[in-house]
Amino acid sequence: MTKRVCCLSLAAWSALPGLVMAGNDFAEGSLLQEVVVTAPRTGERDSLNGLTLDASGLLPMRAATSDAATLLREIPGVSLYGAGGVSSLPVVHGLGDDRLRTQVDGMNLISACANHMNPPLSYIDPNQVGSVQVFAGITPVSVGGDSIGGTILVASPEPEFARSGEGILMKGQASTFYRSNGDALGGTFSTTIAGEKLGFNYTGSTARSQNYQAAKAFKAAGPAATDRGWLEGDEVGSSRYHADNHALGMAVRHENHQVELKLGLQEMPYQGFPNQRMDMTDNESLQANLHYTGKHRWGILEARLYNELTRHEMDFGDDKQFFYGSAATILAPGMPMKTEGKNLGALIKGDVILSERDLLRVGVEMQRYRLDDWWPPSPEVLPAGVAMGGMAPNTFWNIHNGQRDRLDGFSEWEAHWNPQWVTQLGVRVGMVHMDTGEIQGYNTGMMYGDPANPLSIPGKFNAADRERTDTHVDLTALVRYTPEATRVIEAGYARKSRSPNLYERYAWSANTMAMEMINFAGDGNYYIGNLDLQPEVAHTFSATVDWHSAVKDRWGVKMTPYFTYIQDYIDAQRCPTTVCTSAAAVPSLTATTGFVYLQFANQSAQLYGVDLSGHLLLAESNDYGKIVANGSLNYVHGENETTGDSLYNMMPLNGKVALVQRKGSWSNTIEEQWVTAKHDVSQTRNELETGGYGVLNLRSSHEWERVRLDVGVENTLDQFYDLPLGGAYVGQGATMSGGAIPWGTPVPGMGRTVYGGLTVKF
Repeated sequence: MTKRVCCLSLAAWSALPGLVMAGNDFAEGSLLQEVVVTAPRTGERDSLNGLTLDASGLLPMRAATSDAATLLREIPGVSLYGAGGVSSLPVVHGLGDDRLRTQVDGMNLISACANHMNPPLSYIDPNQVGSVQVFAGITPVSVGGDSIGGTILVASPEPEFARSGEGILMKGQASTFYRSNGDALGGTFSTTIAGEKLGFNYTGSTARSQNYQAAKAFKAAGPAATDRGWLEGDEVGSSRYHADNHALGMAVRHENHQVELKLGLQEMPYQGFPNQRMDMTDNESLQANLHYTGKHRWGILEARLYNELTRHEMDFGDDKQFFYGSAATILAPGMPMKTEGKNLGALIKGDVILSERDLLRVGVEMQRYRLDDWWPPSPEVLPAGVAMGGMAPNTFWNIHNGQRDRLDGFSEWEAHWNPQWVTQLGVRVGMVHMDTGEIQGYNTGMMYGDPANPLSIPGKFNAADRERTDTHVDLTALVRYTPEATRVIEAGYARKSRSPNLYERYAWSANTMAMEMINFAGDGNYYIGNLDLQPEVAHTFSATVDWHSAVKDRWGVKMTPYFTYIQDYIDAQRCPTTVCTSAAAVPSLTATTGFVYLQFANQSAQLYGVDLSGHLLLAESNDYGKIVANGSLNYVHGENETTGDSLYNMMPLNGKVALVQRKGSWSNTIEEQWVTAKHDVSQTRNELETGGYGVLNLRSSHEWERVRLDVGVENTLDQFYDLPLGGAYVGQGATMSGGAIPWGTPVPGMGRTVYGGLTVKF
């Protein structure tokens, strides 16, 4: 056995990180010492159809953002849905939110909110991120599942231990930042105490910001809300935030085995959302994550068990208000909305070396998710003694005992046939079981209906068979061909499946106010669920051609065209009057402006596009160091094949060009980002068009032995622009009655901001 393993090819061993050979010795019953390899220039690692940014690639971006999702913006094909200041949603090749599988430290986190205000990446501060890996479209089944658009893996740094004979390892790091636009301020502190077999780590971070300013006034100045302040014309209402994150880790290792326990706590007292009618007024998440890795001569055994509890609240923030009454003259005391999500998950996975050529990955994964979404009655007495009536006396149950359980099994075979050819074939079979309990409205009047009446909307919902079980069959086939040292070609096909989330399937109320609360698109429209939704099934074809110099940092060009066809794509249709019974819903069936009534519905869709990126070493000298040009170009087009309409939130043609100079400990960057006008919009949603723009960014950093300084200017020329994926602005005023700003105003981007960050190691 020992002799067979010693003869394994480097290609087979490279597929198992941590199983590396040093010299020619291989002791019986043990693995060899780890070899530290310096990462390539861009932080990319050699994985099929994946791209990784390591810590060195993430450093320059951390001082400029408090939103971990924005760390992905350097990856071709990735864009971001606008949301709160720490809660933007990644999009890969036009597919985002729940269509992506997003993991944080191996946990499949779920947004427990009808507006998706707490997406997975909002639970980790950028300074806590150690690496980011993105698989676009054709995702290996070993890291995919219940998703059709790709996989994002975000991980905090690996545990550290003292080296043999060096005693106790004690180290730490403290950092702080300031950004002028919004007066954003925060910091991070981390410390590690470890011996050779036992280690502890703590990381804490805080970030807060006031509302940010656009480059110019995009609306009239006016009151944020009665007795709550004043917003200038350039101030983007409901864009402030405050987030605190804490993580405590303990790791134990013995020979070739390691066990790690991570405990996480997030407290977010508030986060405004300029494209939502409500704001987050509290969010608390408790996480426990137990991870085991065992390294054997046959491969690697991995097991994980995690549990997450999320308590989330929404209401009107400082810039928003709710008026009760047709004259909109009476201020209501608020509209509290609460959510509790319970997420339990487990994974057992084995990477088995079958031969010098073949590697087999097999595993079983499960997830048990419970969700309650309820809206307590608002106070029943308003100013002037007016009875509230509409939002009392009962608790409104939006989702009651919602259940979404998933069980998957997968098998993946990777073969390194020779130095030129690598193939990967995988199959994943899964089951998603969903159900929900009975619901009720605030009252039994005409607004909501009597649950005991079988003819009312809640009565029909409660009487319906709400239990659903979906079967998923995912397939992937990838091939890599390396005809020469300067050229790599990858191509493949994937069949991927995703079941609807709980809100898409079970949001039941046709009341206008309730439908306003079901909106993770940020478009200001009114949504209702659909019990009859089928799972989405996507067929993706993709290829990547990578040309580069023999020494990769000299020059390189990479191009990735792709095509995806989706059966039963969950889009939106104008809500039929048989479902949306409000009189206001009737004219919205044909309205070409304004906010409209929509129902989630299965249709067919296709997306296609191309990513192009490259780099070129322009100059190298002792006086100026290295000067490198980087660039990228991204295009995606999405179309609803059933209606002929454009898909919602498609990023228009965009690109960037950057000049980077590095000399010793100095790094300086000048970057121009540009986006063309967005005219291909969803007519069904009355999606807003946006104009083209260009933004100039400047960055500089210097590192000493234990100190790093980052400074920069974002949007240096103070260019005004609207966010192409930012949605509709409803960030201030009486948002439940349309907001203080009329329909047709997109959320603008941030004006000029000067930032600085300081990191000290000890």
